Amino acid sequence: MTLLGTTARPLRVAIVGSGPSGFYAADALLKAEPVCTVDMFERQPTPYGLVRSGVAPDNMKIKNVTKTFEKIAAHERFRFFGNVEVGVTAPVHVLRRHYDAIIFACGTETNLRLGIPGEDLPGCHTATSFVGWYNGHPVYRNFHFDLSREIAVVVGVGNVAVDVARILSRTVDELKHTDISQDALDALAESRVREIHIIGRRGPAQAKFKENEIRELGRLADCDCIMDPADLALNPESCQEAAAPSVARILGILETFSRHTPAKRRKVVLRFLLSPVKITGDARVESIILEKNMLRGEPFRQEAKGTGEVVEQPCGLVFASIGYRAMPMPGVPFDARRGIIPNEDGRVLEDGRPVPGLYAAGWIKRGPTGLIGTNKPDSAETVQKILEDLPNLPPCEAPGPDAMPQWLAARGIRAVSFADWLKIDAVEIERGKPRRKPREKLSKVSQMLAVIEESPDQ
Repeated sequence: MTLLGTTARPLRVAIVGSGPSGFYAADALLKAEPVCTVDMFERQPTPYGLVRSGVAPDNMKIKNVTKTFEKIAAHERFRFFGNVEVGVTAPVHVLRRHYDAIIFACGTETNLRLGIPGEDLPGCHTATSFVGWYNGHPVYRNFHFDLSREIAVVVGVGNVAVDVARILSRTVDELKHTDISQDALDALAESRVREIHIIGRRGPAQAKFKENEIRELGRLADCDCIMDPADLALNPESCQEAAAPSVARILGILETFSRHTPAKRRKVVLRFLLSPVKITGDARVESIILEKNMLRGEPFRQEAKGTGEVVEQPCGLVFASIGYRAMPMPGVPFDARRGIIPNEDGRVLEDGRPVPGLYAAGWIKRGPTGLIGTNKPDSAETVQKILEDLPNLPPCEAPGPDAMPQWLAARGIRAVSFADWLKIDAVEIERGKPRRKPREKLSKVSQMLAVIEESPDQ
């Protein structure tokens, strides 16, 4: 029998998800000594995951990583299958018949809910839906956000919460030459939001935003960032946490905000040691009730405990940005408590034992932590486990590499290749030129597929 990982019989790996963790895993596999072929599956016609649909449009430099991914996709042993939803149109058991190993790199796409009364009132949204909307994601393109009220509240103090606040507070001139959705830009141009409150349940020393993200709030053209100096009074345990250089630098930025006198048209207000307990309103959001907290516990393990004292903040919009979790996929073990695929160093576990041929990488593996670059060593670790397991991996049943495309075609599934994506990419870039934007995204799947069918083969 021909050994897996040879030129005669390459190791066939499927990667589910086309974000950073998926591409970094593909890169590690294609550079490995055993000969591997990589087929990447993505439910959208477009690749790059959150780099395309999650990174804020005013963070264009971060999106340059797609140039690296494009080089990986050009490898002769790499194929892209966009517009294929694994677990739905392509069941996992089908992939297991066609591949020797599968890496799930599909992220944690669902926002955690606040779990408080009034959360379902019109005007209360997840950060995910707002981010998807301004990035032109097909799922969120038709969402509506009522920007006619003057006060918005963002619950959470991570990078995404800061992104939401920053997009709400930027001027049109600051956004018009980015790749923001034109529909979103037009709506933001009419926005009456003038005050955005960012709410953290713990203190400033425990905030999850990064230094560059929070610093940018102090550089907005027509928006001041302020906070109450009293919020910078740290308990002894937080003082120990603040000794870390990164935390100390963030606190230094916040201290500058606390001394700032607002003079611009809009303002972002950073507030800490508050937890939402109720959203009020008859037909829509009218205010949010916040309970004051105090911290309890050892340094780096402090938890926020309610004091029973509450304050009411009038508002017309609430965005929940308190974390993410994955959704279970049929045919794959799932840890409902942690919201990830259970695994050990990337090997998928079921009842505590590794499932032969199944692996995880990225947020679906470790939870929603870290930056884009964090995924590179994470994916490399998972690939290393595949290589260690190679001698014991059972070969898949499929007769050859053409079996999977044939299976999709036989069921009328229009898989989008990477060459197809490059046609979409070229059209988007061309659409952006009249407005001096890097691109104007196509936000309908039907539009993307039409571009592919109308474009001549290259």
